[in-house]
Formats: sequence, structure tokens, C-alpha cells
Amino acid sequence: MTRTSLFLRSRLAGLVAVAPLAFASAHAAEIHVMISGGFSAAYDELVPVYERASGNHVVTERGPSMGETPQAIPNRLARGEAADLVIMVDAGLDNLVAKHLAVEGSRVDLANATIYLAVKAGSMRPDISSVGAFTQALRNAKSIAYSDSASGVYLEKTLFPKLDPDGSIRAKSRMILAEPVGRVVARGEAELGFQQRSELQPIQGITIVGPIPAEVQKSTTFVAGITSAAKEAGAANDFVRFLRSKDAQPAIIKSGMEPVSATITKAPGGEMTRPPQGAEMTREPTPATR
Repeated sequence: MTRTSLFLRSRLAGLVAVAPLAFASAHAAEIHVMISGGFSAAYDELVPVYERASGNHVVTERGPSMGETPQAIPNRLARGEAADLVIMVDAGLDNLVAKHLAVEGSRVDLANATIYLAVKAGSMRPDISSVGAFTQALRNAKSIAYSDSASGVYLEKTLFPKLDPDGSIRAKSRMILAEPVGRVVARGEAELGFQQRSELQPIQGITIVGPIPAEVQKSTTFVAGITSAAKEAGAANDFVRFLRSKDAQPAIIKSGMEPVSATITKAPGGEMTRPPQGAEMTREPTPATR
């Protein structure tokens, strides 16, 4: 039995014993979340656990952390779409704060993710054990695909120009808009595909070769933040406390990410009172009254 299922059993047992009257007299909160792809696999496993333990309901919208597509989280918020909480790459949240679309100081680091290479299932696995071998694999490939979020921006703007002075690698590379890169690789539309492992892992029809070399690797931090227009900020913060708890870590690790011990430094209404290293939940998730 997984730690997640053990958590659910123990929490629900406690709730049945002590909380029925409280839930009967309070209205469960509906938490609106916008999330990008990197944290989605862990999130999808953890949302039902939280909903059953708290009585709150989580409504999810998905889109990239950045970019020009209509689905991108910044564009959704700019259009006035409702959200209490965003889960996305750290640079994306920083941009939302600068545009007053997210609350300054509400950031909570959830997990780190690194860039991996995938090829179509059954294809030869290229050697990427060193920067030299990795560069040669890029030169040998007929086509290369990367995401339209943080990992892809890094490859396009920083890494490929560094490894590709003559432009030959970039000439056969393309950014994939609003779709997991693994699906493009599985269809045979790109020989090499790059994205965080957590986004490649759920895709059928591909082989994950491994992480790109450490010397040129980039770790991306996925974070949570409260939106400026949040109607359920208290319940959203409660959900975030669960996502950063020790009980949530097995799902995060299984998804291919590394959990981060983080602190909510500030939330709407004042400072948070949880200990700086308090990754373990010390109380049940609580429903918010409207």
C-alpha cells in the first residue's frame, strides 16, 4: 500500500470520527486552479486525496506557464478567467506578480524538474553521456522538438546557441506549442524530444533516454501562488500546505520530480504561522466557509 493511500485512510478515519458536524454546518470551498504540465502527474494523483480529506472541491484548468497560445496561464488570467491558485514554473509566477495578477510573497516551491531526452519507442538510444556526445547526437538527428515552456525556452535561447555556432542544430529544431513533446516524438514527427521527465513519463510510445549532461542541465522549480483575484485564498493555501507535505512527496517522486521543502512566506491577510521547515502536515485540511 502506498504512503498516499495510508495517508487517505488515516485522515479519513479521523474526519469520520470528529468532523461530520463541522462539515454539515460549513460550505465546502471550490478551489479554482490553473496548472502547467510539469507538476500535473503528481497533482492528478493528489487532488482526489485532498478532496476526500478536506471536503473541498478542486476545479482545474491547464495551460503552459508562458508563451503566446490562448491556453497559456498568463493569457487566461489576463482575460479575466477565474482562478484562486496557479501552479507553474517559478519565472512564470514572477511575471504574474510583476503584472499584479498574483499576490507578491505567496510563492511556495513544490518540486524541481530537469530536462530529459526521449526518442520513439524502438528507436536507437543516442549517447548523451557527455557534452561532446550530446552535441554529436543533436547534429546527427534529423529533427528535434522541445516544449514552449521553461525547458524549451532554455534550449532555444541559451543552450542550442552555445552548442551550435553554425546554426545547423537550430535549423532542424522546433518549439511544440500547447502539446506534450512526447506525443510528437511518439508520432514520429521528431527524432529527438526534450522536456521535463514528469511530462515525458506519462506518454506511451516513447523511450526516455535520460537527462541531458549535468554541465548543460537546467533545473526548473515548479511553484504555487495565490492569484490577485482569488475568492478562496484560504482554502487555496490549505491545498498548497497539503501539496508540500511529506504525505505528498511519494506522488511527486513517482512523477519524476524532486520535492522541495518550501515555506509560505506571506499570504493574503498576513504572515503564515507554519514553521519554516514544516513539510509534514500537523492538522487536517480544513474546508473554508464562503
